[in-house]
Amino acid sequence: MGIYSCIRKGTSSTFRLFGRLLPAAILTTAAQASADSPETCAKDLAPVWIEGGQFLMGSNQTYREEANATELTVSGFWIDPTEVTVADFETFVTSTGYVTVAERGLDDDEVDEAVLEAHPEYRELMAPGGAVFKPDPRSSLRNANWWAFVPGASWRHPHGPDEEAAKPSHPVTQISYQDAAKYAAWAGGRLPSEAEWEFAALGGRSNADFGTESPPNANTWQGIFPVVNTADDGFTDVAPVGCFAPNQNGLYDMLGNVWEWTADPYLRGQASERRSSANLYADDSGDQTTEEPISRVIKGGSFLCAENYCRRYRPAARQPQETGLGTNHIGFRVAYDHSPSAE
Repeated sequence: MGIYSCIRKGTSSTFRLFGRLLPAAILTTAAQASADSPETCAKDLAPVWIEGGQFLMGSNQTYREEANATELTVSGFWIDPTEVTVADFETFVTSTGYVTVAERGLDDDEVDEAVLEAHPEYRELMAPGGAVFKPDPRSSLRNANWWAFVPGASWRHPHGPDEEAAKPSHPVTQISYQDAAKYAAWAGGRLPSEAEWEFAALGGRSNADFGTESPPNANTWQGIFPVVNTADDGFTDVAPVGCFAPNQNGLYDMLGNVWEWTADPYLRGQASERRSSANLYADDSGDQTTEEPISRVIKGGSFLCAENYCRRYRPAARQPQETGLGTNHIGFRVAYDHSPSAE
């Protein structure tokens, strides 16, 4: 299912969202959370100050894209304690009239004409919509076709226009990189860098302290993936923000729940090389240019990560995500260079 990526100018021929690198989900209906789950958990929390310092970024013990671990220094910054919620994003939309990429679809000048000429059937993928996890109960453990482009899917209805509306307390999803960057700028901040995000997620610990077992205080998959999700944590889909204990920095859901956008383009190599190269692309306005990286780094894993498949519910974990497409398991939070309360 790399079709959507192929029609976009400047994108690679493989769309990792539909490949083996990202997690799949349960074979029960992914749009439904546990009936016993709360509607609201943490709310109205002020941004948290993260004191800068040195840390070992990356891990040599897990997936190869996390290596090689390198000592870096991060300056102090502020960051939201939770992911941006649906209610937060609605306030932004009401204030600005902003229309997300999922809602407006693709224009002709945003796609590769040669590909469309060869495959006119791909034009339907230019319609408004987003990627939705849709597992087939008949799929085998090796089947990677768990995702579908759903016309009409958006931040208001992340699973599709005929599905349940997103709850105000849930993290907003079906958000492209551009959408997230626009919101962050409106809020007086920016998206965190990969190094900042990882440093904040560690909470004073080291990456060596985080194993491949599912973290106890996070919304992840329990059970044998993708056969069954026991939902021992109370959720089979996204959870309201802040339902699990915060880390030592007072930040909620840094692991699990939804993947989170960072400002950095996805690059391989040592962490120091990735970080220095990423600074060349530091454009938090969200404007798309011909120099726009094909993919940006997402961090933290999601409610679809399982011990026997994904195991990316760790601070060092990282994945590439195409910038122009939203999904129902990726959100974001905002970082700030100055205290938001002082502005």
